[in-house]
Amino acid sequence: MSMPLSRSLLLMLFEPEWRALTGRAALGRVFWVYGVLVSAGLALLFLLAQQAGRADLQQLLLLIFPAYTAAILVAVWRCSAHAVAPWGVVARALTVAWALNTLLLLLFLQIELVDLWMGRGAS
Repeated sequence: MSMPLSRSLLLMLFEPEWRALTGRAALGRVFWVYGVLVSAGLALLFLLAQQAGRADLQQLLLLIFPAYTAAILVAVWRCSAHAVAPWGVVARALTVAWALNTLLLLLFLQIELVDLWMGRGAS
């Protein structure tokens, strides 16, 4: 039985990400590229949306952040199992701390955004 073309295309396009999520990618690449760089890019998008007064885009990004953070946490956790000591443990600890920090930050940003939606927005 052959795989549908759309599924084959998706797997081909997102093969590196799938390898990361299943723990078959290099920890350094997952941590630095998918973790640090992409997260910094998402944060930059949020800041730009904030400066542009785009509450709709800010809200969308506040929905994307926790999902992306969860995916990175899973990817780093799984990829760190194959890393040279002590880097796997270090990566896991940093990623858990990063995820907790992200959740707290998202909570405060959401509170600020709710104030904005209700017309009590800060300047």
